[in-house]
Amino acid sequence: MRNKTISIMKALAIILMVIGHADSPSRLTAFLYEFHMPLFFVCAGFFFSLRYLSQEATFVKRRFKGLYLPFLKWSVFFLLIHNLMFDIGLLNERYGNWSGGVTHPYTWHQAQQRLWNIVTAMGGYDEFLCGAFWFFRALLVASISWLVVYKLADWAAGKMASRRKLPCQTLLTTLLCCLFFLFLAGWKTYAGLRIVNLVQGGYRDLMGAFFFGCGFLFRQLRPLYRPRWWNTLLFAAVVAWFSVYATANMNWKSTFDQFLWLPIPALCGCLMTYNIASFLERRPGPLRSFLCFCGDNTLPIFVFHIISFKLVSALKIMYYGMDWQQIGCHMVIHDHAHEDYFWILYTIVGVGLPLLCTWCWQRISQSRKLRVKEF
Repeated sequence: MRNKTISIMKALAIILMVIGHADSPSRLTAFLYEFHMPLFFVCAGFFFSLRYLSQEATFVKRRFKGLYLPFLKWSVFFLLIHNLMFDIGLLNERYGNWSGGVTHPYTWHQAQQRLWNIVTAMGGYDEFLCGAFWFFRALLVASISWLVVYKLADWAAGKMASRRKLPCQTLLTTLLCCLFFLFLAGWKTYAGLRIVNLVQGGYRDLMGAFFFGCGFLFRQLRPLYRPRWWNTLLFAAVVAWFSVYATANMNWKSTFDQFLWLPIPALCGCLMTYNIASFLERRPGPLRSFLCFCGDNTLPIFVFHIISFKLVSALKIMYYGMDWQQIGCHMVIHDHAHEDYFWILYTIVGVGLPLLCTWCWQRISQSRKLRVKEF
């Protein structure tokens, strides 16, 4: 099921993610980090269907095909070229991330262990080239966990209702499942617990399940909701207030206070983005076409925006006369980051280059198919 408004929401989400990774101004970064990752989970949950309660295998297969297999393919690809990146100078052991951490060439043993982690735990990916790949695992775990919990809750609700479906049973079941995952995430952060068989401890996965459920809940309530300019501004104001006075995001090390702060600005930001997407969807033109294409092809941007940044880093090095090894900075060159406007160029290239390559590949594939049919 294709929905242009949700496609535009996904486009806005991926663009905001690239902006956040491009060392944008601190106020802007704090604002968008309040909601841009929850937005992906909400968009995914919007398309959850009750038919999967009786077609569990279909749902799980689709999730594995759409999340695990791309993660596996691209994680292994970047694992294979990791040491090559050192040989050609795109990575080095002198410059690293904003906190001073650097990466190193892998030994044969380290490469093997990372491969095992990639295959068995959806971890072990190259942190400097695939820093956002945690999302694949979090969405896979969140969506399958949601299906299991919702199916159990729906079964229990059916038993209590003596197999007579109540008018609001789906809505109530969805709400209870959302609260259940929110409770688990709160318990985890309050007590400092970890889900030991999940890389990074499971916080992102639990909150992902909560936001996934919120997306499904919104789909049920959407006929009652009307985007307006005034509530768009109100949602933006709420997000802005939290970004200044109670900053939170989906960081895997989030504290209990940050857990408490996150849901309100995250959901307000999602509604704000939905409103903007709705306004844009009603205005045909090049911008809408671009955003729909972008929203339908978020995977290439997600996978390749970091490596695309290297082109802009090369320009920045030449502009400022920097040490060439600074190209190894993760995710961008941090010097002068809040003094210039290179973050805009990083964003344009981080979004535009993967999309351009995708568009060209699709055109080539279509031409080949037409030639085969003609033959």
